[in-house]
Formats: sequence, C-alpha cells, structure tokens
Amino acid sequence: MKQKNKFTEFLGKYKHAWVFLYILIYMPWFLYLERHVTTQYYVIQTEFDQHLPFIEYFIVPYLMWFAFIAAAFLYFFFTDVPEFYRMAKFMFTGMTVFLIISTIFPNGQDLRPVVFESDNIFVDMVRMLYRADTCTNVFPSLHVFNSLSVCIAVHESESLRRRRWVCAGVYIMAGLIILATVFLKQHSIIDGMGAAFMAYVLYQFVYAPQKRHSVQYAKQKRALMQNK
Repeated sequence: MKQKNKFTEFLGKYKHAWVFLYILIYMPWFLYLERHVTTQYYVIQTEFDQHLPFIEYFIVPYLMWFAFIAAAFLYFFFTDVPEFYRMAKFMFTGMTVFLIISTIFPNGQDLRPVVFESDNIFVDMVRMLYRADTCTNVFPSLHVFNSLSVCIAVHESESLRRRRWVCAGVYIMAGLIILATVFLKQHSIIDGMGAAFMAYVLYQFVYAPQKRHSVQYAKQKRALMQNK
C-alpha cells in the first residue's frame, strides 16, 4: 500500500513524465526500418568521407552519447519543467523527421572498413557496434542532432548558461560525439550537415520565438523605467 502511495505521489509530482511515452512511437518505427531497409537504399557519402581515417578510440565518446542525452533529460526533468518540455519538443520533433525521411527516402552508407589495421579493445567495441547497428537509416545523424539539442538546451537554460564549466563540458562532449560519427565511419559529413540544418530550422520554431518575446519584453520594461 505504501509503495502504491509513493508511486501515485511520484506521478502527481512529475506529471510531465508522460513525455517519455514517445519511446513507444519511436522504437517500433525505428526497429521496423532497421529490419526492412537492408539492401535497397540511397548511398549518402562523399569523396571526403573516404579520405577520413578510421579512429577506433572515438568509440568511447560515441557510446557516451547515450549517457549524455539521458543526463540532460534527467537534469531538466527534475529541475526545470518548462525547459524539459522545450528540449523534448525540439529533440522528439527532429527524431520524428528522421523517421519520416528514412521511411520515404531509404538511405545508408558504405564507409565501414572491412579489415581493421589494429586489434585492440576499442576495435572489438567497434565490431560490436557494427553488429548491433546497421549502416542504414543514417540521414540526418541523430547522434549529431541530439548532441546539438543538448547544447542548445544548456545554452538557453537560465540556470546553466551562467556556469561556464558546465557549458564547456557539454560543448566539448558534443564535439567529440560529432567527430566520432565520421571517424568511426558511422555517418558521412552529409548526415552531420543535415542534422545541423534540421537543428537550425527547428530552433526557429521552438526556441527563437520565446527569445524574441523576452527581448521585446526587456525593451518595453526599460522604456517604462526611462519614462518614469
């Protein structure tokens, strides 16, 4: 009975947890694409991608992406509900756009190395990644987009953007994750550019309107103070 009351109390306090139900939409759709987009797809890559070296050590920041995204969600979930909603709206909209693009425009890349020059624990981790994750459904890169989403959320947060060490840590981590996508041959630079463009467009709808409103409000407040 006590456990039931605690659970009810938790739901009452954190009503915004319903947002996480999006996973019930995203995962079945994504897994369907992973199973069905296997051979017939548009190859998205450039000559430049083929000249980039494979660097297995980037598997570390690449895998840290999962904790990076989870930490951002949990921070805003427990400390700033409006910012939590904004980040979720921004990120989940982009993830849905990714699913739609992958559905109507099946895509992939053929950049992964067949033979590895080195043989170490990092290469073994990359092999495991390759077995678990197909080389399809790559545009735009969600590793890049979601990393940029966290950067934007931190930058727009009143409480976090004043903490330079937090911002620096987030930006460096995001940068390493983005570099990892190309140095592990998981994505082409086109995938990253597509993710950056999508982030820019969505920013205009999710974050920019409130920023413009805040600037306008500040100007009006200053004008009233000057007229007194």
